[in-house]
Amino acid sequence: MIEVLIVAILVAWSALVVFKKVFPKSAFKVFLKLSQLCQAKGWNGLATWLKPAMVAGCGGGCGCSSNDAESNKKTEIQAVKWK
Repeated sequence: MIEVLIVAILVAWSALVVFKKVFPKSAFKVFLKLSQLCQAKGWNGLATWLKPAMVAGCGGGCGCSSNDAESNKKTEIQAVKWK
């Protein structure tokens, strides 16, 4: 019984991650509506947890953000020294 519960949780979590990656605009809208619904019910903690992060990057809905450019710095290629 426990195994079925663990597998069900893993499958639901995986489906959620895939939904957010494949349909970023739809996922943003769904999580924003859920956040607003929870805020209206008075569940502020859950509302802040569900609230999606605002996209500050290209604005194309691809999921990139403004801090991606900082993390994509090109590293210098160094020669391997064998001893």
